[in-house]
Amino acid sequence: MNRRLFLKHSAVAMFGFGATPLWLQRAAFAADAPRKKVLIAIFQRGAVDGLNVVVPHGDRNYAALRPNIAVKDSLDLNGFFGLHPALAPLKPIYDAKQLAIVHAVGSPDPTRSHFDAQDYMESGTPGRKTISDGWLNRALPSPPKPSPVRAVSMGTSLARALRGSNAAVALQTVDGFEVRDPAYEAMYAATVDKVMGGAGKETFEAVKLMESIRKRPYTAKYPNTPLGQSLLQIARLIKADVGLEVAFADMGGWDTHANEPAQLQNLLTQFGAALAAFHADMQDRIDDVCVVTMSEFGRTAKENGARGTDHGHANAMFAFGGGVKGGEVYGEWPGLAPDQLYQQRDLAMTTDFRDVLGELVTHQVAGASVSRIFPGYGAPKFRGLVA
Repeated sequence: MNRRLFLKHSAVAMFGFGATPLWLQRAAFAADAPRKKVLIAIFQRGAVDGLNVVVPHGDRNYAALRPNIAVKDSLDLNGFFGLHPALAPLKPIYDAKQLAIVHAVGSPDPTRSHFDAQDYMESGTPGRKTISDGWLNRALPSPPKPSPVRAVSMGTSLARALRGSNAAVALQTVDGFEVRDPAYEAMYAATVDKVMGGAGKETFEAVKLMESIRKRPYTAKYPNTPLGQSLLQIARLIKADVGLEVAFADMGGWDTHANEPAQLQNLLTQFGAALAAFHADMQDRIDDVCVVTMSEFGRTAKENGARGTDHGHANAMFAFGGGVKGGEVYGEWPGLAPDQLYQQRDLAMTTDFRDVLGELVTHQVAGASVSRIFPGYGAPKFRGLVA
């Protein structure tokens, strides 16, 4: 029985990378461990159109660039920006000064390739293809006895952002995290291979931890959408106090080359409802739990001939919880006049995404260092997002 066959016949996927065997680091977890601060990153894959999500209705060039797809009924935020109406569930959170937005934010790398841009953002090293680990993995400290579920990636495979020397787990659901055949436990226990035996033992420790969570009733309501259900699973781990420190979830479908208004209405309805449900569920822990959203790049300022937009540059990010000072749109607005656009076609970047992530992670993770998390980035410019 080898690891590949074991994983094939189970719903467990645990990962570690490094010079020594780190498929799963040895872990001991105390049930009465103190509450952890948690950082949750949500990736909007496909390049969301930030200009139609956080609408610059105060810029006269906005409507002129988008005669057919401009959002005309945005929910006003500050007289200049407004939220897409499908994000109405987030408006009360913003008004309560619990949701912050950063606009004209993105990567300094000019690529318009989804694959490269996502890779650079998840590695935290724009333009550098040689970096193998991810920023969220590097953000983790190295305690002597970490929880086996301290770092969780929602889905069937480990997100790029969580790859690295610290062990992490890929998880679809708490209820599905199990080994389906008890014979495997005996086979692992009997193995003479120390690495395989240790890995098997620790895997079953994680399974038993999940079993204890499943026995606890959980009544909070979440949308029956992929993102909604991912956030539900993360919420269950947080409320169970099993040592979760970082989590990663994503939502695809944001590549709106054609018929953008209808697509964006559907996507943002799901997105807003999921975030609002999680925010409501976390109210008793909102100071310890921080959520940040991101996308690989934005979209063209001018609409195309198919009532859509093409690959662009800067975008918008959301953040709430964890001491975030909400009720404000952060960052310098570059403008949408022809001479203000990046390469005369895209929203220009005035805030590096590493400034946003760096500020949040150093607040949430004890001992975190921007220079370590984002190697080669030596001059971060924090926006004052957290108190």
